[in-house]
Amino acid sequence: MRTKQRLTEDIHRDRRAVLVVNTHSRRGRLLYEGAKTRLERAGFHLLASYPVEKPRRLEETLIKARESGADLVVAGGGDGTISTAARLMAHRENALGLLPLGTTNNFARTVRVPLDLDEAIDTLVSGKVIDVDLGRAGDMLFTNHVGVGLSAAVMDAAPPPLKRLAGRWAYPLTGLLLLLRHRPMRVVVRAEGDEHEFRTHQLYVANGGFHAGRPITADADADDRLLVAYPVGGKGRFGLLRETARNAATGHRRTLVDEPFLAVGELWLEADRSAPVEVDGEPCGRTPMRIGLEANALRVMAPAGTIDR
Repeated sequence: MRTKQRLTEDIHRDRRAVLVVNTHSRRGRLLYEGAKTRLERAGFHLLASYPVEKPRRLEETLIKARESGADLVVAGGGDGTISTAARLMAHRENALGLLPLGTTNNFARTVRVPLDLDEAIDTLVSGKVIDVDLGRAGDMLFTNHVGVGLSAAVMDAAPPPLKRLAGRWAYPLTGLLLLLRHRPMRVVVRAEGDEHEFRTHQLYVANGGFHAGRPITADADADDRLLVAYPVGGKGRFGLLRETARNAATGHRRTLVDEPFLAVGELWLEADRSAPVEVDGEPCGRTPMRIGLEANALRVMAPAGTIDR
């Protein structure tokens, strides 16, 4: 397998890439042609270019792109699209390039890829290949987070007509309705010989440094060999809302040693009842579940000054 430095040099020299954009989303549909044109103007030789209109075709298209012989697979879309691309590109010689076209763009923020389309393409032109960790929840790799409790229930319950009508607001609206009757869970996290118990409506296990477009802490990232487990609020329903707002406002000031964060390399998660689990916004079974890390599992194109451990 080529070194990261050699792969970076090959990308800079040959500019062999494949473009895959999820055009099912409004921004993807609007920006696909512009992204393709900008990449070609930047000197990239696109071996293929795929606008994916049907979500069920995304995985097979990304596999086709991965096997094309291109040094760089450029994926455009939101966190769900990028997470799918990352899973399929894990432990591969070629690199993943990011065009963040979603609402929160958590993984792009974590690896410091600019959210502006032109600047993101500049990163593909002049950046470097780094490798970052991926999480593993059961058998499923993930870039950003595992959610247990209310967030997973929302993924199951948000009605498609509401999602079409309200867009990203469909999830908080559904969450507010579910919260009125959602019962708190007793969640136990076992890690490094210790047991940690939380009484909460929601618990997250994060791999990257961002959630909902906001920093989790000032020192969490996707290349630190750590997962970060933390509850949002306690057993009270409105504590969840209060803590969500607090986390959004103060995440950039907190560190991994602060309460209630638990930073470990692997953990076992269980609850007092079988609770639904979502991984990067996709349903992924129920508790109990082992959650771990695969170090340096993904090669991704990042800005030239990015620290690569």
